[in-house]
Amino acid sequence: MSDINTMILVEHPLNEKMRTLLRIEYLLQQLLYQKNFNNIASALTFFRAASDLIDILERFEIRGDLLKKLEHQQQKLSNWLCAPNTDKDLIDSLITKLADCTNALISASRIQDHLKENRLIISVRQRLSIVGGCCSFDLPALHLWLHLPDEDQTQYIDHIIQTLKPLHHGLMMILDFVRQSSSIEIVNSLNGFFKGNTEKGELLRLGIPLKHRVYPKISGHKNRYVIHFIPLEPEQSRAVDDFSFELACC
Repeated sequence: MSDINTMILVEHPLNEKMRTLLRIEYLLQQLLYQKNFNNIASALTFFRAASDLIDILERFEIRGDLLKKLEHQQQKLSNWLCAPNTDKDLIDSLITKLADCTNALISASRIQDHLKENRLIISVRQRLSIVGGCCSFDLPALHLWLHLPDEDQTQYIDHIIQTLKPLHHGLMMILDFVRQSSSIEIVNSLNGFFKGNTEKGELLRLGIPLKHRVYPKISGHKNRYVIHFIPLEPEQSRAVDDFSFELACC
């Protein structure tokens, strides 16, 4: 059970490219950290995420965008080396990590091709759009796979994960830089609303106290945004009290 004083982190993208990167991160989390495949529900979480990742990678040129962002970050860090009172060892270390991510992405073949060549992923993918279409008689290969020894399943999954590592490492480097690019401020909502401006913001990060039992509905684009806090139990029709929350515009 969560502590009532817990701060709930909410992230909201301010442009379409950041929206896509966050969706890829969400799918990779399901793929990389799903370790229990002892039932059909957990297995379908993994294979559905793999199918969704294929769709996104087919629709957008993710690798090219990541390479541009990695190169841009390396250039920014290189410029900081000339600034006074900088931690040159830390900057050199970050530049090396960025270069390693860049080289790994360049060397990797099209990531979605590895997923599309996987027969089990494709067989599940073909049934996902059918209501109730993942029964054992629909997917006998998956039914068999679920009964294989754990070490066989682990080896199979590890092979898939290995092909995703260049994408995952490059993506997390970029998102880490974005998330750490702005400090947190304590701001106040008024009658359940907060309005803000930003010049080059890509991502809003909110820390909302759980005790208020509200969630944000955020609208806006590029340099202007509005946050509307809505009660979790709207049927109560209560006004949202003014409260303080954490905000970073990255």
